[in-house]
Amino acid sequence: MTRITILGAGFGALTTLRELRRRKVDAEITVIAPQDEMHYLPSSIWIPAHLRRAEELRIPLAHFFAKHRAKFVRASVTGLGEGGRVVHTDAGDFPNDHLVIATGGRFIRKLPGIENALVPCEGLAVAEEIERRLSKMDGGSIAIGFATNPNEQGSMRGGPMFEYLFIIDSLLRKSGRRARFDITFFSPAPRPGARLGERAVDGLLAEMKSRDIKTHLGNKMARFEPGKVVTEGGEIKADLILFMPGLTGPAWLEKSGLPLSPGGMVLADAQCRAKDSENVWVVGDSGSFPGPDWMAKQAHQADLQAAAAAANIDATLSRREPNAAFKAELICIVDMLDAGVLVYRSEKFNFVSPKLRIFHWLKGVFEGYYLRHFR
Repeated sequence: MTRITILGAGFGALTTLRELRRRKVDAEITVIAPQDEMHYLPSSIWIPAHLRRAEELRIPLAHFFAKHRAKFVRASVTGLGEGGRVVHTDAGDFPNDHLVIATGGRFIRKLPGIENALVPCEGLAVAEEIERRLSKMDGGSIAIGFATNPNEQGSMRGGPMFEYLFIIDSLLRKSGRRARFDITFFSPAPRPGARLGERAVDGLLAEMKSRDIKTHLGNKMARFEPGKVVTEGGEIKADLILFMPGLTGPAWLEKSGLPLSPGGMVLADAQCRAKDSENVWVVGDSGSFPGPDWMAKQAHQADLQAAAAAANIDATLSRREPNAAFKAELICIVDMLDAGVLVYRSEKFNFVSPKLRIFHWLKGVFEGYYLRHFR
């Protein structure tokens, strides 16, 4: 029987598995990941506001794997052999006939003093730490920002930082503490969030101004120090620093033998095939794909790539041409706790909604709809 190995247990990995079985691919599928849980990080923004608890966002996957007839191996990948036909892990070696790399990206922690900042998308525990620190503050300075991979400008995750910015502001206002805080948004980009579209950037900056949130934009990051963010354009006082650095690929890719992009991700084509590699596929943040410069590193895009990869694996096994291409599409709701803004972008259309309370509720509705597949 054909052996398919999927690396990872996040959005791209789980959607690949689900799509393969939906297409009735009769293969032995193995999922290799450090944990058999899905951590639904999009809703971690609500942990500081007590709208979610971390345990609610940890989704056990044993039932999902059993339902889709997948063997789970608890292990961390250390490398590849034989052109991807063998996966090396800390629990042994695993051969395959098709390999899907869906391990996600890795945050670049090279800035001096980055240990003084909290990186929200590193996990649910970070969101809990943000909640703990905020609850103890009766006043002070908060700095929130993000940057990108300088070698691959699209390798960033800025959306959650806008959400943390506005949610923390709303939360402080609800508790009557906002007047005792200075909040600053910082980014090396002069117009952060440009991938959402120019109209979205104008709206985000206007929202910051209306909330009396200061901005420190267009200055290269230098370092973090206890109580401050240091850039080439000056310093920002900060008792609490939230920062999202740029993304690169997993460390083990460097010795995998696969062709990598300048930013350290697996070079892939529009069919999610790793370049110059046979039966090696990549989906999500660990890949570098062709597409428009606004194409985002987000769960929705990973799901679209996973569907294309599964279709092409199915075609290959059926001796058909693997020609399914993923769609470049950005969909997100920028939540502000008391309202939200819907942003949609494709190669033909860019839409930015007004700020409406219904979008805050719709984000929660989508969470339940999405997670129904795994619960």
